[in-house]
Amino acid sequence: MSKLFSNFKLKNLEFKNRIVMAPMCMYTAKEDGIATEWHKIHYATRALGGVGLIIQEATGVESRGRISDKDLGIWNDSQIDGLKKIVDTCKSLGAVMGIQLGHAGRKCEIKNLEIIGPSAEAFSNEYKVPKEMSKEDINEVINAFKSAAKRCIEIGYDIIEIHGAHGYLINQFLSPLTNKRTDEYGGNLENRARFLKEVVKAVREVWTNEKPIILRISAEDYLNEGNHPEDLAKIINLVKEEGIDIINVSSGGVAPTPVPIKVYEGYQIKFAEIIKENTGLPVIAGGLIISPYMAEEIIQNDRADMIFLGRILLRKPYWPLEADSKLDGEVKWPEQYERGKFRNNR
Repeated sequence: MSKLFSNFKLKNLEFKNRIVMAPMCMYTAKEDGIATEWHKIHYATRALGGVGLIIQEATGVESRGRISDKDLGIWNDSQIDGLKKIVDTCKSLGAVMGIQLGHAGRKCEIKNLEIIGPSAEAFSNEYKVPKEMSKEDINEVINAFKSAAKRCIEIGYDIIEIHGAHGYLINQFLSPLTNKRTDEYGGNLENRARFLKEVVKAVREVWTNEKPIILRISAEDYLNEGNHPEDLAKIINLVKEEGIDIINVSSGGVAPTPVPIKVYEGYQIKFAEIIKENTGLPVIAGGLIISPYMAEEIIQNDRADMIFLGRILLRKPYWPLEADSKLDGEVKWPEQYERGKFRNNR
């Protein structure tokens, strides 16, 4: 069997393959953050298509933690039932189910809410200026992550991903581009990592050690004064003992760049290799991966432990089944779809 379709174990979990559905915001929730039937169908289709791990889109731990007023939320109990329907359905179809717990910070675009950030600097002229977070605000958000993790247990998620990437709140604390604080949460690298460390610790207090935690990072800020992969490796080494099990490596988003970022198939894989080598933790890598052969090469050559797919799964929800047919054709298809299985290109 190809290595892309081999099992992968992480603490109490066993994934049937190394394919991960990346969290992608769908902007389809009700205004109170409640999931809809559309979400259930969307995620269940990818589970049926053979994805090993589904990471649900960024889900706000606070109302002001959403990017938009159409984002999913997990800040109160009224949101539990809708999320549980998604999880139960996907798990019944053979996928491991994760959730990305997030807080948008200064990138919250909801008009009627006061937004917060480590410093009172807007992302751009199109965004509001956030309130610089007080110690009380910091503790409130940390407790919101903890409360969300408690609900994750009730809902039945298998794994939690803490969103520390793409310029959202945790990333804002980590990057010198956005963190201008002069207290114990700003300045040197250790101080900038403190908020993340306290979030992870709080989540781990309720999310037992047997259950894995993913940390998603932006390994590269694409500006000289920002963070680079070696910096993120140092940050991870400062916080991993609080309970991080695997790193989901992405890049960008913390501040506008003067020229567009050059993207191409596999453009973030080198970042994942650096993180893996310098932290000793397994990594999930991706970045416009389309070809099954590229995905297989990355896993075969131990450049990453799992592969995340994004847009290609929106276009091809059954990409894993098609990929297997090109690699070795050993994966068992859903019984109902056996007639459609690839056989000699027919």
